Amino acid sequence: MARIAGVTIPSEKQIWVALTYVYGIGPKSSYDILAKAKVEPTLRTKDLTDDDISRISEVISTNYSVEGELQRVISGNIKRLKDIKSYRGQRHSANLPTRGQRTRTNARTRRGKKVTVAGTAKKAVSKT
Repeated sequence: MARIAGVTIPSEKQIWVALTYVYGIGPKSSYDILAKAKVEPTLRTKDLTDDDISRISEVISTNYSVEGELQRVISGNIKRLKDIKSYRGQRHSANLPTRGQRTRTNARTRRGKKVTVAGTAKKAVSKT
């Protein structure tokens, strides 16, 4: 198993797919990295030489921010939005969707499990 950017990538997958296991690298940037490193994208990770792995790691470290560094930047951006009390920052603080989605229905992923409010059920008729 090869380690790239502090992540152990799977050895049985093609290298272009295995690179997407690193946070911050998607399919497009994976192909771009392999083109710059002059490595065939369809090679299996287990078939890479140490030279190939070092070239890939070098391209990633010089041109891309990945893993912890990228997560720190993103969380810093969200913290800045919260500090300046922008609309998006307020939505982040309230755990609501930030990009204009509706919340009357749906939005369960962001808002969490549904909580039923008391008093909405029909009252049973009592004998008097």
